[in-house]
Amino acid sequence: MGASESVPQKSIHEFTVKNSKGQDVDLSTYKGKVLLVVNVASKCGFTDSNYTQLTELYNKYKDKGLEILAFPCNQFLKQEPGTSQEAEEFACKRYKAEYPIFKKVRCNGPNTEPVFKFLKAKKSGFL
Repeated sequence: MGASESVPQKSIHEFTVKNSKGQDVDLSTYKGKVLLVVNVASKCGFTDSNYTQLTELYNKYKDKGLEILAFPCNQFLKQEPGTSQEAEEFACKRYKAEYPIFKKVRCNGPNTEPVFKFLKAKKSGFL
């Protein structure tokens, strides 16, 4: 994977990402919140436990400032094959996800979503 690329942003709140319908979402709207940014997949062996736990975590802490930002990704063993909207429908209908599900992204490689480049650049260690 190599070294993380340098990113000019100093905060995750400086990014604009796309929601599952392709509309821009300015992450500055989440200032003051504790953010848990995750990549998700509907066909992963951990899908049931991951979505169940994310929903439980969100329901428990959303009123205390937690926001979960879920980004579907098909990059890992092609475990999110559908569209962004299908990923959102899956999470919301099956797991009652009330947190935002964004547009499908790439988390690694040359076409990595900028927000994931930023997060990986800010994290030391293996990532």
